[in-house]
Amino acid sequence: MALTPDDIRRLQHLARLELQPPESERMLTQINGFFGIVEAMRAVDTAGIEPLAHPVAAIQEVQLRLRDDVASEPNAREANQRSAPAVEAGLFLVPKVIE
Repeated sequence: MALTPDDIRRLQHLARLELQPPESERMLTQINGFFGIVEAMRAVDTAGIEPLAHPVAAIQEVQLRLRDDVASEPNAREANQRSAPAVEAGLFLVPKVIE
């Protein structure tokens, strides 16, 4: 998969970027280079390879430093919501933006 200059112009428009022609060319080259790396990785046969919990686990035993899942901060919901324009049942109410 490779992008074209038209694709870059469309991305510029969607992201509201103003790029000069040399910048657009550099972006095209960089993004296509990224896609080239992704294609090279996709070409590698990974059948039968187990995922690693940590990349170093491929070369040595790794002891993961896990901690208990406990709340470390006090519940300050009410204090945080005091300045909100609209709250209901502990949730922030926001205007609908998509019809």
